[in-house]
Amino acid sequence: MEAHSQNSRRNFIKKVAGTAIAASVTPAMLLAGEKKPTGRIIDYKKKIAVNDNIQFALIGGGIQGTSDTMTAITVPGVQLLAVADLYDGRLIRAKELYGNDILTTRDYREILTRPDIDAVILAVPDHLHSEIGIEVLKAGKALYCEKPVVHKVEQGHEMIRAEQETKQLLQVGSQRVSSIVYAKARELFQAGAIGELNFVEAYYDRHSAQGAWQYSVPPDASEKTVDWNRFLSDKAPKVDFDPIRFFRWRNYRDYGTGVAGDLFVHLFSGIHFILDSKGPNRIMTSGGLRYWKDGRDVPDIMVGIYDYPKTAAHPEFTLTLRVNFEDGSGGGQQFRFIGSEGQMVVTGNTVSIKKKKMSSAPGYTINTFPKALQEQFLKEYNSKYPEKFEVLGPQEEEYSAPKGYNQNYDHFVNFFDAIRNKTKVVEDATFGFRAAAPALISNISYFEKKIVNWNPETMVIEKATT
Repeated sequence: MEAHSQNSRRNFIKKVAGTAIAASVTPAMLLAGEKKPTGRIIDYKKKIAVNDNIQFALIGGGIQGTSDTMTAITVPGVQLLAVADLYDGRLIRAKELYGNDILTTRDYREILTRPDIDAVILAVPDHLHSEIGIEVLKAGKALYCEKPVVHKVEQGHEMIRAEQETKQLLQVGSQRVSSIVYAKARELFQAGAIGELNFVEAYYDRHSAQGAWQYSVPPDASEKTVDWNRFLSDKAPKVDFDPIRFFRWRNYRDYGTGVAGDLFVHLFSGIHFILDSKGPNRIMTSGGLRYWKDGRDVPDIMVGIYDYPKTAAHPEFTLTLRVNFEDGSGGGQQFRFIGSEGQMVVTGNTVSIKKKKMSSAPGYTINTFPKALQEQFLKEYNSKYPEKFEVLGPQEEEYSAPKGYNQNYDHFVNFFDAIRNKTKVVEDATFGFRAAAPALISNISYFEKKIVNWNPETMVIEKATT
């Protein structure tokens, strides 16, 4: 990641406020010498040899799968050959988007038997991740698996084992770990920019029907156009065909992982990358279904509290997470890292640092002391703390990614480069599971109304101690 970090420094625009330096250096001077932003970490001007081309397929052509594929096909040296989905309309749309030459099928196994396909983007509902993902790896294909990688905690080690035994690359689709914004935040944290960390808070709020998973249902949805039995597989209860459950699967525990599995996992991924953390050891959540009472069986508001143990990478700290699907302020997302000497905020494509160093002199409250003792106290105090003023240095710094920057693109560049160069991915099954597990355990805590102990090293739920 060193080259990644160096490039992030070159591409970042830095603004410093509140100091003499800021007053004497204009934004134009700060930008002097900057290369024209490319909107990506890797400036892909090199030519890809024909033999180095990567051919991939998409399994799961829904909203996220289509978004992933539209980004992936813009990376030089890659080609889409096939799309599998269980709704016929998406297969028709795939040919409209990617051309009539691609294979379209309801049966993803047709893709796995093709020797000309090197990699697979897997963007199916959560309950099918491990089943299909493991088959992809065993078929000798590199796998880009959408978060949260697994539907249940116990499936995590199965995915890790499959990755290790097949020796195939597996990258999880939480794009923050490839972002120059998060690379800069990681760099600043490791440099001690905020002193000793003690608290982190993050939120990912929304305020729209689509943001709350009320996705559009096509008018032709029926048992003829949807392969309902294949959707259920043997991972979900057998129920009659329901287009709402198929197209809005995130609303149901049988297929999805709720706000925690959809959004908390992104927050965990970003936090773990910035702090080089393996995760919390104590998890407690609360919340409820307060607004979107449309038949879903998962909450639309969730708040979590997570205790992180001390490690070589970071001190002991507490994390709070929040998702609110009825945020009347308009929604949004943010990370705030609090330390003994400042805070670091990550919002969108910007990282900002605000410092306020605590004075070495504690001050005093002596007005209730007798006058003689006040004089004695002040004499000793002024002797111990003779300095009346402290030069605190820069108080605010801000770093912004170039205009048009796309972390999703970088994530795919990293994935395809790892395949081509036979190197490690930036977010393997272990990292992905360490982000997914606390999110899935958040659901356990919520539904079972209990605190859950988690071992981030061995990645197992531990029995509660009294």
